[in-house]
Amino acid sequence: MTAFLYALTVLIWGTTWIAIKNELGHVPVEASIVYRFALAGAVLFAALVLTRRLRPIPIRHQPFVLLQALCLFSCNFLCFYTATSFVPSGIVSMVFSAAAVFNILNARVVHGRRPDWRVLSGAMLGVLGIAALSYETLAGARFSVDTGYGLGLALLGTWFFSAGNLVSARNQRHGLQVASANAWAMLYGAAIVALVAVAQGAAFTFDASPVYVGSLLYLAIPGSVIGFTAYLTIVHRLGPERAAYMTVMFPVVALTVSVFAEGYRITPVAGVGLALVLAGNLLVFGHLPRGVRPGTLTAKA
Repeated sequence: MTAFLYALTVLIWGTTWIAIKNELGHVPVEASIVYRFALAGAVLFAALVLTRRLRPIPIRHQPFVLLQALCLFSCNFLCFYTATSFVPSGIVSMVFSAAAVFNILNARVVHGRRPDWRVLSGAMLGVLGIAALSYETLAGARFSVDTGYGLGLALLGTWFFSAGNLVSARNQRHGLQVASANAWAMLYGAAIVALVAVAQGAAFTFDASPVYVGSLLYLAIPGSVIGFTAYLTIVHRLGPERAAYMTVMFPVVALTVSVFAEGYRITPVAGVGLALVLAGNLLVFGHLPRGVRPGTLTAKA
């Protein structure tokens, strides 16, 4: 089941870049993020109520659900969307893959947990592989103050995402159901971004075109409801360090889609990058500790 959730998340989040790209334009970034998570939270709430799986969140845990919303459903997306205004999306994707390393560092700082050498080595190989895959984009980019600002925002967004992994793992260790916590956190996230939008004077316009509406639905339901539920379940089962390797796999899926949809040709350098990513994947998942059961890797934190 974990392998299925892993593959499903990689497939979904590896293709959301198309939908995000389609949303950029007439509607302010803040408004698009609000629409996405307001819709996702409402759909998830409704599904949980209809299936009688909605679990109450005790008041003492609500601040941590709000913190999860800040890290996973608001601040990180504000950083990523804004970063794409200053640097190519390929570079943002490459920076996001560094979440595999951030999760290892954050787990070390917050929990004092020493990284497994396979996970650390695999993460480094994966990031190097993504750098090779993005070589042409990096080589063609002109570095300036704006580029540095965009890279800084992408790194900050990645750190927020990584911190959100640890917060979600904490919430699950305290008995909070992933889907119920996500439903609350997504609505919190939509409210946070809405406040930011109002403070900045952003207009809540809407694009009723089939492309925008279709992209919004894809990002809200598969991209958020299914993707985040599956991903955070894996965080609980395998630990934040291993789960974050999925961020390295997302650009590989995006590249594969580009080969068929846009006629992208894999260069020798890109081929080396792909090999490094796959080698890193084998290191990270090729040797799980004996006796590992769902939740045991995070239970020590």
